[in-house]
Formats: sequence, structure tokens, C-alpha cells
Amino acid sequence: MASLSLKGIYKKYPGGVVAVSDFNLEIEDKEFIILVGPSGCGKSTTLRMIAGLEEITEGDLYIGDRRVNDVVPKDRDIAMVFQNYALYPHMTVFENMAFGLKLRKVPKDEIKARVEEAARILDISHLLDRKPKALSGGQRQRVALGRAIVREPQVFLLDEPLSNLDAKLRAQMRTEITKLHHRLGTTFIYVTHDQTEAMTMGTRIVVMKDGFIQQVDTPQNLYDKPCNLFVAGFIGSPQMNFINAKLEAENGGLVLIIGEGDQTFKVPVPESKVTPAVKAKIGQEVIMGIRPEDMHDDEMHLSTAKAIVECEVEVTELMGHETYLYLSLAGTPIVARVNTRSAAKVGDVVKVALSVNKLHIFDKETEQTLSL
Repeated sequence: MASLSLKGIYKKYPGGVVAVSDFNLEIEDKEFIILVGPSGCGKSTTLRMIAGLEEITEGDLYIGDRRVNDVVPKDRDIAMVFQNYALYPHMTVFENMAFGLKLRKVPKDEIKARVEEAARILDISHLLDRKPKALSGGQRQRVALGRAIVREPQVFLLDEPLSNLDAKLRAQMRTEITKLHHRLGTTFIYVTHDQTEAMTMGTRIVVMKDGFIQQVDTPQNLYDKPCNLFVAGFIGSPQMNFINAKLEAENGGLVLIIGEGDQTFKVPVPESKVTPAVKAKIGQEVIMGIRPEDMHDDEMHLSTAKAIVECEVEVTELMGHETYLYLSLAGTPIVARVNTRSAAKVGDVVKVALSVNKLHIFDKETEQTLSL
């Protein structure tokens, strides 16, 4: 098994295009690391540099104690699973899974044992004689995983492996890959643009934007303590609401003032959120962040709330176990996740209670969080 160390990694293409900038990350043995971010943020490029499929322009990459910048892909002891499965159409499932081992001159008996064991783990033993065209998308993905497992690599690299599957199968395969990680006890590095995959699978998540790491943390910490506006908006579905507000001192405390005229609302800032960085912004414009699930329209929350705002209902979406209310708060579109018993209808003006202890306050210029 292996740890990985990426130190000051850059990827620069001809013409001055920089795909990855100053990427620093220590990955522990047996970790499940997720690289997540929008298309073009550099996550797949980083994975391909680890694999040896892209050259590292600057910086050092270590697998275990060995610097591997100049080591060819086949000698890095890694296995990569691609988005498009990359199976040979003329070979059976068994032959596809065994191909890499044959190239390495592994004895036939050992190849057979390894393929059969991987097929058992992935529940594809009954498919070993089939060709890829006779398989469903989920079955092909399992074969691609099996081909990686039989190599018994130190590190698994997975590049958006579930993006070609339908929603139900994607959820099922998420669980399968997580179980596989526990069973194999190997280091996994997984690229996705789907924050649900990131939140449910990773031990740590690396959030990327424009080639730079924005934040590295556990899923829960990323959700509760985003370091900037981008991370706050990227992690969570529906995304966090962002509302322009003015920070003022009042009655020995601080309040966020939203809107103007008869559409003005005051939201008290709890003591736990009053940091030196927040105090430095008194009298200035800031951005208030609050997640949809921290907004409530039921009587129990309204009767005890420290902050209530009035919003116009623009759209309602019944999701079965909850309802999404698309609202307008002093002209700003926001979303609330509320109980299915909500009586709110399109066109209504409703009172909404805010859980002020869950507020986030961001700098309007730098977009960095102020309230941590």
C-alpha cells in the first residue's frame, strides 16, 4: 500500500495555459481522496499527472518514498479506471480483466485465480464469457473496476467512473465502490464534478477551481465550515443562499441588515460568529450565507426564532419527503427546504425563520469567510 505526496505541482501547456497551479497535498495510505470541482478546474489533469499520462511541468510527486516524476506509467504500481470504461470490444470480460496481467507475464494459474476473485468481489462471475457489447453500463463499469483490482496496485485512480450511468445505478455503484475501498484497504483517488459523490464517498475532499486547491477537508467540515464563497456554493444541494447585507453594531451586538425601505430585515449575528474579521467589517457590505435547510416556515420555528424575514413564494417543489420553496427575499432569489406540511403557495408572502447559529458571513471583495 502507499501514501502519496504532491509538492508544488504545476501543469503548464504551450501558449501559457496553466491547468494546475501550486498543487500541494499529502495523501495517507488507504485514504479515499476525492478531487471535486467544475469542468476545467484541473482535477482530471492532476489525476493524469499522478498516473504518468501527463508530464509534470514543475514540482515533485512521490508514491511512498519514491519520486516518480520520470517513472513510466506501467512502473508506478497504480491502476486507473476511466469514464468511458476503455474495454476491448473483441475480448471477453475474462480476457479484458486478464490483459494487463498477461502483458506482465503473470503465470496463467495466478491470472485465473485473480480474475475469478475480482469477479466474485464485483458479482460479475456469470459474465466472464461475455463481450462488452452484451453488457449494461453498470456491468461494464464493474469490469473496468475488476481489470484494475486484478493488478493489485498500490493506488487506484478513478476518473469520473460513474458519469455515464443513470441516477439509480450511479447511487448503487457509489455504495459498491465505497465497499470495495473498505475491502481492499488501498489508496483511492477519485475525480468527480458531482458533489453528492464527493460528500458520500470520500474520507477527505479536495475542492478545486481554476487549477487551484480551494479547500481540503472532511466532507462534514467542508459543509459546516467552507473557507470561501465558492466552496460554500459548490458543496450542498440545493446550494447555500447568498444575500447581500450591511453589518451594523446595535445594542452591544451586531446585526445584518437585509433589504431597504419597508422590505428591511435585521438578522442578529450570534456571539459564536463574531470574529475579529467580522468586527473589522462593521458599517460595510458583506454577504450573508444560509443553507436552505436552515430556513423554516413552520409555527414551532417561527415562535422561537431570533430572526424572521418575509418572502414571496415564486415556485414550490414537492420532493416527497420535503418541499423546496423558491422565494424572493427583498429582490434576492433564495431556496428553503421545508416540511411537506408547508401550506405555502405560489404568490403567497410567507414568514421564514432563520437558524442564526448556522449563518455564514463572507467578505464581499475577497469572498473569503469572515465568521470562522
